[in-house]
Amino acid sequence: MKTGMIDSSRIEAMISQLKAAATRPENGVKGIHDEVAGNEPAAKVDFASALKASLDQVNGAQRKSEDMAKRFVLGDDSVNLSDVMINSQKANIAFQATVQVRNKLVSAYHDIMNMQV
Repeated sequence: MKTGMIDSSRIEAMISQLKAAATRPENGVKGIHDEVAGNEPAAKVDFASALKASLDQVNGAQRKSEDMAKRFVLGDDSVNLSDVMINSQKANIAFQATVQVRNKLVSAYHDIMNMQV
């Protein structure tokens, strides 16, 4: 198995979890765990706010990486080269993942728009 690939068993597990979640009743019926713990159901998060939060997180990682690099170049003794490189790679990976998600969303949008009704 390649490290960049997702294991097919993990995909199967995710699909089964999604199917199980889709079959749960949502019309005000509390689940067993909610009744036992006395918790209210969690508020639903819309896609736009989740996407914005993720983009803000990636942007924050890039800004932190850039700030650490500037501090290292200026000679700040509290910043190590290894920390700069690690944060730079984390920001790069997060950005690359964001680009891949964007590509998948655009592809899905085109697929939906090309469907015949």
